Amino acid sequence: MKKKFAAFLLATLAIGWTGAHVWAQEQEEMSPAEHKRLFREGAQLWPVYCNTCHNARPGSEKAPYEWDQIMMHMRTLGNLPPDDAKAILEYLKAR
Repeated sequence: MKKKFAAFLLATLAIGWTGAHVWAQEQEEMSPAEHKRLFREGAQLWPVYCNTCHNARPGSEKAPYEWDQIMMHMRTLGNLPPDDAKAILEYLKAR
C-alpha cells in the first residue's frame, strides 16, 4: 500500500511540475502588451471565479511558482477555461 501511494505521489508531483514549467515558459514568451491585456482581463475575472469562495488576498502573498501550482489545482476544481485561468494567473502574479 505504501509503495502504491509513493508512486502515485511521485507521479502527481512530476505532472504538476511539468505543467507549471510549461505554463511558466509560455508566460515568458509574451509581449508586454499581452501581459497588460491579460492583467486587465484577470482583474475582471478574479472576482467572478475566485472571490466567490475565497477572501481577497494580495498576489504578493505567494511566490509566482506557488500561484502556478494553485491555479493548476483551482482550474480543475473550478472548471476554469484555460484562457481565463491564464488571465487570472497573470493578475495574481503581478499584484
